[in-house]
Amino acid sequence: MSRTTAAELADELADVFGHRFRQPELLREALTHPSASAPFGKSAAARAARPRPAKLRGYERLEFLGDRVLGLVIAELLYGAYPQEDEGALAKRLAVLARKDTLARVATAAALGDHLVLSKAESQSGGRRNPTLLADACEAVIGALYLDGGLAAAAGFIRRYWQPAMTAELRPPQDAKTTLQEWAQGAGLPLPVYRTVRTEGPPHEPLFAVEVAVQDQPAVTASGRTKRTAEQAAAAALLERLRSSPAS
Repeated sequence: MSRTTAAELADELADVFGHRFRQPELLREALTHPSASAPFGKSAAARAARPRPAKLRGYERLEFLGDRVLGLVIAELLYGAYPQEDEGALAKRLAVLARKDTLARVATAAALGDHLVLSKAESQSGGRRNPTLLADACEAVIGALYLDGGLAAAAGFIRRYWQPAMTAELRPPQDAKTTLQEWAQGAGLPLPVYRTVRTEGPPHEPLFAVEVAVQDQPAVTASGRTKRTAEQAAAAALLERLRSSPAS
């Protein structure tokens, strides 16, 4: 896909986004992984000696913008769709809809991985299927849509891909950490304690292993690309064990 011009890429993905880019380079930037946008080396000295041209910039700045646009649009959709719910319930829905795994699923549904511009090493390591990378690129695409076509263009894409997930749950979702905390409180126990037991992988893509312990229960450890996701995974694993235990 790296040989495809920005204009060809914009044409190819116009139906996916429901928008034809007037500035196709924005879309190219949104789909360019930082590893593919640093031709002068990764060291700080190399970057300082020869700054990266804007046209080679990766998706990080657009990702920053897209994250904010996504939050705004989803918040507005939820505000209108659930008029009887309070701020707490809406916030829980927003947290689920804006989290990385939801973004990665949207990116997969939109086949964004097929169009990513990656370094050779990133491509060979499975970058086109990496959930974290896909989620970041999806946010960047939203940022690019916003810059190119305004809020309407970004919102159209978000509505198309997030509406099914938004209406799938009749009740506000409950995250695993909150559920585990409520279980402990209901049992008259101290709150769960989370501890990072190790960190693996390269600095730009670490893997955290987090242990959760509740009084009178064996500790459980789970991993995630962020401490938050690792904590949620550990809480979910402990809840599953509690549910399957005859004593629970």
